[in-house]
Amino acid sequence: MVEQLDFLVEIGTEELPPRALPKLSDALTASIVAGLADAQLGHLEVEHYASPRRLAVLVHSLDVQQPDRVIEKRGPALIAAFDASGKPTKAAQGFAKSCGVTVKELGRIETEKGAWLVFRKQETGQTAASLLPGIIETSLQNLPIPKRMRWGAGEEQFVRPVHWLLMLLGDAVLPGRVLGVEAGNVTYGHRFHHPEELTIYDPKDYARLLETRGRVLANFSRRRELIRAQVIDTAQELGGEAIIDVDLLDEVTALVEWPVALAGRFEEKFLEVPHEALISTMEGHQKYFAVVTPEGRLLPHFITIANIESTDPAKVIEGNERVIRPRFADAAFFWEQDRKQPLESRVASLKEIVFQQKLGTLYDKTLRIKALAQDIAASIGADVEQAGRAAYLSKCDLMTAMVYEFPELQGTAGRYYAEHDGEPGDVAVALEEQYLPRQAGDSLPRTTVGQSLALADKIDTLVGIFGIGQKPSGTKDPFALRRAALGVLRIMIEADLDLDLKALLVFAENQLQGRLNQDDTVTACFDYVLERLRSYYQDQGVSVDVVDAVLALMPSRPVDLDRRVKAVAAFKQLPAAEALAAANKRIGNILKKTEANFPATIDAALLLEPAEQALYQALESLGAEVSVAFDQGEYHAALQQLATLRESVDRFFDEVMVMAEDAALQQNRLALLSHLQALFLRVADLSRLQSAV
Repeated sequence: MVEQLDFLVEIGTEELPPRALPKLSDALTASIVAGLADAQLGHLEVEHYASPRRLAVLVHSLDVQQPDRVIEKRGPALIAAFDASGKPTKAAQGFAKSCGVTVKELGRIETEKGAWLVFRKQETGQTAASLLPGIIETSLQNLPIPKRMRWGAGEEQFVRPVHWLLMLLGDAVLPGRVLGVEAGNVTYGHRFHHPEELTIYDPKDYARLLETRGRVLANFSRRRELIRAQVIDTAQELGGEAIIDVDLLDEVTALVEWPVALAGRFEEKFLEVPHEALISTMEGHQKYFAVVTPEGRLLPHFITIANIESTDPAKVIEGNERVIRPRFADAAFFWEQDRKQPLESRVASLKEIVFQQKLGTLYDKTLRIKALAQDIAASIGADVEQAGRAAYLSKCDLMTAMVYEFPELQGTAGRYYAEHDGEPGDVAVALEEQYLPRQAGDSLPRTTVGQSLALADKIDTLVGIFGIGQKPSGTKDPFALRRAALGVLRIMIEADLDLDLKALLVFAENQLQGRLNQDDTVTACFDYVLERLRSYYQDQGVSVDVVDAVLALMPSRPVDLDRRVKAVAAFKQLPAAEALAAANKRIGNILKKTEANFPATIDAALLLEPAEQALYQALESLGAEVSVAFDQGEYHAALQQLATLRESVDRFFDEVMVMAEDAALQQNRLALLSHLQALFLRVADLSRLQSAV
């Protein structure tokens, strides 16, 4: 049995980028595991650690040596390896020489295709000690680091300067040099609590010793949950609840090694400022957690996570309070100054801000959005006048001092200022809702005015950018068109807005006349938006072939398209689905191959075979009822009815020769199949379902 030992590697660095830390840790672990697999070194559980000054991986019960293996290399066939007198040919001699042996030392192998010369060699497995430094080096080089840096006089490059390297295999230091640093068994604890060396003699003791002696919680997940618990408990002590943003929690976890939650407070006068601005300051600038009442009202407190257990926490709290005060004062000043003039007064200044050089200013965009938003509002039963008003004011808050200082408050600031100006409630709300959804999983506009404005803004941007030939390519998407496209689809589908997407794209294109230089703008934009549906439905567990079957017909109304997708997904689960999908594919192939101009109607008198008569009667029986269901968008019910055709369709193909010698019979049968295909194509191209392949 192969001996197994625990293996530990730790790279000690200067403070690592906090937002990248989890990704770096995961990537390093995955790369090491892959390297061990490639080297055929078995192991048990793998643990990974990450803190501001270290990345570490612990591999339990690692094989200390690769298994021995037999290398087998096939040479020329025997008929080509020896001549008629049995002497080796040049082919055999050349093969033997390449293997470092004589022809006599080669073996033979028998296969179904004949006999061959073969070279076999027993290779002893390499030791893990000889392979691990290379695996670690490769893993570090493969980390997703956009920009590496050099330090000192060496040529080594990494995300941050490397100060120590710990590599243990069992209780022995694994000799090696990685990133210019010699391996040892020494790590370092907390920068302030335990800056001295800490010797590790057993890989299993690594995390425990760092915590008990070094004051470092090396496990990222454990540290993260400890911070969460401390924040929750501290907020409860303050009589409130903490707002715990997931990204902020990850970032704070990556900033500290020994977390200690401390509560601070600020003057209640600042609560007159929009809470979003205060929370944005606390989270974005200071990495604080805000505290709210159970009803969601902001309290004059914050929670910060210190990276030290101070002997005088009051001074730490005082320092944090002192830092946040001027930021809140700035926000209060902007809030006061911005309200001195109404939003509408800023419309003129939009004429001086270029949205995109070829597409004009923000004022030009505002007028386009207004026209489109009113058109959408009329279609969905929203207040047309309010939709126009919201669109007219939609970009005004971009000219305020608050949004200049806090760009993430665009829309939100507009809502507050509109409310202050006495604008109708739905108009004010729409100014914030125009940017929804901001990211995957985000909420959607809840008001019809907000839905109209959000759709108009996104569609104008999509058509404009596509129309000047700057559609996204690769990872480049400066105008966030992918997000805009998915947002358009989500709003229409999830808010059940039965709008014609292509018609709206045409409307937007007409608004941009004279600015666009692409001939196929609407088609390209339409295709691009619908393409987002594949990932949209995949996230819901709908298979790609179902979506492709519907997209083959290019329905232009996303709500209608959604009904089709759900109907086809349900149809695919029926026992009859596979046979009918295969039949649709077969029908499509037959009709593609024929050049006959078969009649548009079916002549019942020419249906001679019982099987074709039965199929015709089944179609006649179902046709009218199914067509009504399709016309009303009841695709699920229609497909359920069409599924009853399975037996008739199977019998037809079993008993009827479609391409009969009699031209009249042939054309009539093709017409019958064409009618059947057309009925199924009312919802989707079922031949694209995977079960049909």
